[in-house]
Amino acid sequence: MVATDGEGIPLAFLLAAANHAEVKLAPGTLDRVRVPRRQGRPRKRPEKLVADRAYDSDSFRAWLRRKGVRPCIPPRKNRKDKRRRKTWEQEYKERWRVERTFAWLGNYRRLSLRYERSLVVYEGFFTIACIMICLGRLLK
Repeated sequence: MVATDGEGIPLAFLLAAANHAEVKLAPGTLDRVRVPRRQGRPRKRPEKLVADRAYDSDSFRAWLRRKGVRPCIPPRKNRKDKRRRKTWEQEYKERWRVERTFAWLGNYRRLSLRYERSLVVYEGFFTIACIMICLGRLLK
């Protein structure tokens, strides 16, 4: 799970086993986001969240609204509640930035092949890859 800003820079991530549902890991990932400001506490909440259909859940949408985050999540195809308006379509076009971040992370062979069995070691290499992406974007 990776949370990025509007430019695709990783802000927070959460690694877990592959047998966990993404929608269950999303609140933990969003709780890790800390964006520093010039004065005051770091910003913890994004204005909106652009996510794919895997995150379409009434409980997750309610959690986002309680936090003051506007969800931009397309409804699942098998969703019984067809009343969802298509307000997400225009904002969802920005999803490519997140996919680009995943492509940047895929450039690191050690991450894509997952040589490490230990999650702690893998998390260390994932952190290094995120730092290298941030530095690469800063230097451009």
